[in-house]
Amino acid sequence: MKPDLRDLVAHRRLDAVTEMAATSRRVLGRLVSLTYDADPAVAWAAVEAMGAAAAGIADSDPDFVRHHLRRLHWLLQEESGGICWYAPQAMAEIVARRPDLFADYIPIVVNLVLETAEEDLEHFRAGMLWAVGRLGAPAGDVAADIVPGAVEALGHPDPQVRGMAVWCLGRLGRTAELDAHPELQHDGGPCTLFQDGELRTLTVARIAQAVREGGTAPGGEAPF
Repeated sequence: MKPDLRDLVAHRRLDAVTEMAATSRRVLGRLVSLTYDADPAVAWAAVEAMGAAAAGIADSDPDFVRHHLRRLHWLLQEESGGICWYAPQAMAEIVARRPDLFADYIPIVVNLVLETAEEDLEHFRAGMLWAVGRLGAPAGDVAADIVPGAVEALGHPDPQVRGMAVWCLGRLGRTAELDAHPELQHDGGPCTLFQDGELRTLTVARIAQAVREGGTAPGGEAPF
C-alpha cells in the first residue's frame, strides 16, 4: 500500500517524504495543500517536510525548486485564488536549508514584511516574523530594515505576534533591542513556536528568557 503523505508528514518521516519527492515532483505541490490542514501541527510539519523535500530535489534540479519558490510567492497574492498563509514560512524553510543555492531569495522573504499592505499584514505578521527568524544569521544586514517593525511588534496586542517578534530578534542577534523591553520577562501571553519539528505552546516570557540566556543566538538552536 502506498504510504499516505499526510501520515508521513504528521509522523515527521522526512526521509520518506524526500524519497517520494525524488520520484514525483508533484509532492511539493501536495505539501503546499497540507499547509491548509485544519490541524496546525500538520500544517507546520508540512512546511518542514517541504523544506526537506525541496533541499533533496535541489541537488539535481535547483531550477524546479526555484519555480516552486516563485509559486509560493505568487500564492501570497489575491490573484492566486487561494492565499497560502504558510507561504512565507515555507519559503524561509527551503532557503534556510539550502542557502548555498537560494540565498538570492533571502531579501525576497525579508521584504515580504515591508511589501505587504498593513490590512493584510495582520494575517501574516506572526508567520513572517517566524520566517525571518528561521533564516537567522544568513539574513544578516538584509534584515536591518525590518528590525524597527519587529521592535514595534513587541508591543502588539496579540501574544503570538509578540512572541514571534522576540524569537525573530533573538535569531537575528538583535538582543539589545529586547533589553529595552524588560516587561517581556513577565509576559505570560501564550505563543506557539515551531522549532526542531515540534509545535510548542510557550509564554512570551519563556521565549524572552531563552533569548536572554543566549539560547537563540543567530543560527543556533533554542534550549526548549
